[in-house]
Amino acid sequence: MTNPVTISARGVVKAFGQGPGAVRALDDVSLDIRKGEFFTLLGPSGCGKTTLLRLIAGFEMPSGGTILLDGADITDLPPNKRPVNTVFQSYALFPHLTVAENVAFGLQMLGKPAGEVRATTERMLALVKLEALASRKTAQLSGGQQQRVALARALAPQPKVLLLDEPLSALDLKLRKEMQVELKRLQHETGITFVFVTHDQEEALTMSDRIAVMNAGKIQQVGTAKEVYTQPKNRFVASFIGETNFLTGTARAGALELPTGDTIPVEGLKPVDGGKPVTVTVRPEQVRIGKPGVEGAKAKVAALVYFGTDTHCHLHLRDGTEVVVRLQSPASGDSGLAEGDEVSLGFAPGAAQVVED
Repeated sequence: MTNPVTISARGVVKAFGQGPGAVRALDDVSLDIRKGEFFTLLGPSGCGKTTLLRLIAGFEMPSGGTILLDGADITDLPPNKRPVNTVFQSYALFPHLTVAENVAFGLQMLGKPAGEVRATTERMLALVKLEALASRKTAQLSGGQQQRVALARALAPQPKVLLLDEPLSALDLKLRKEMQVELKRLQHETGITFVFVTHDQEEALTMSDRIAVMNAGKIQQVGTAKEVYTQPKNRFVASFIGETNFLTGTARAGALELPTGDTIPVEGLKPVDGGKPVTVTVRPEQVRIGKPGVEGAKAKVAALVYFGTDTHCHLHLRDGTEVVVRLQSPASGDSGLAEGDEVSLGFAPGAAQVVED
């Protein structure tokens, strides 16, 4: 059963400036975020994802449209009247306070009884595994520890929604991956709706229940990680989510005919009226390499790039079009291919998807 909707945006517009020179950071955005899900706003810089987060938080007011929380219109409410909290990229901790005092601060501002503040603070520190550092000043903590304090402080008042504005971007790669696991654990244990903003596709794919891919102030696609990766709706989504190959040709019954005259079987592909060219996308790990003469397109190995677990094989079709294939590296590290080898190229069943430009 689908969870009820917690956050709804309806026709939201946000323009900066006046007149012909106004910039629309958000252009008629509508979406639903369900209760208790880890929802990610993903897109490149300037796509409008942080602006949308700030509208939900109440730090910005929309130029048009409405924002609902549990069915109630909160469009014009100030931030302190909304049952949401935000974790910023900079963490915004109080350096003169201890870890415990930072976590307790918001509860004290809400006028909670001292006993409740103490019990909640202890519970939050246990949740983020910082009980042993309760009396330490935040300036004495690592970046990952500071982030945990910021999370504990934001979770302490038990908001209906927790907004996270690229909170992992300042961390090194190893710690960022560790915190991805921790964030998902916290969301699962608390059951609070998380709305996460990032430009990092890997973060979005590994952490999210659903993802909204954004570009130029519009939502391009909303779906699970698997849906946006394997069934992208357009060229932007396909290219932004991970690596992919694009091939343009004529759709035949169950096959794509390339400009070179070669034909690649494509499961389920149907002819297009008028013979208008179509563009298909296929992920590098779904491209198949065979011996010359096997059904598929003729290609030549242009380069082999070893990545440890994978080897990327760069192929050139007869017209120079490049196709990248990701091969799992064998224990010996030898892919069995060499630059200049002639091969045939095909796709795994169901891997190729027709996309709109």
